[in-house]
Amino acid sequence: MADLSFEEFLEQQRPRVATAFVNGDPGPLRQISATTDPATFFGPSGHIEHGSSQVLAGNEKAARQFQRGGTTELQVFHSGRDGDLGYWTGLQHATVRLEGKSDPVPMTLRVTEIFRRENGEWKLMHRHADALAEDKAKG
Repeated sequence: MADLSFEEFLEQQRPRVATAFVNGDPGPLRQISATTDPATFFGPSGHIEHGSSQVLAGNEKAARQFQRGGTTELQVFHSGRDGDLGYWTGLQHATVRLEGKSDPVPMTLRVTEIFRRENGEWKLMHRHADALAEDKAKG
């Protein structure tokens, strides 16, 4: 992943990371996560993880709720970078298989992610994801 432009990183890594995660595999997310502070995650349930070790632990726990067979697509509204910081914002459309549920569960999240360079690699330092209002109404 070293020496990728931010645009190449987004194109190559984010879809791979998101797909693995909704299939219960946090490994690719762990690879692109910041290992130094600051790092934060504002999750869909309203919880906040603060600090790189807490974010990593929270991601590991969250991935375990998903079973194999999930799909996801990232709809990027806009993205950019300035120096060693980059971001994207948009929607994550997914159909996931949750432990204890027999039917697939569709969901759409509003997402903002911020990355910084650590040792020449883009690392996720902040993610804010919450349910799209129309999905919240479905309950």
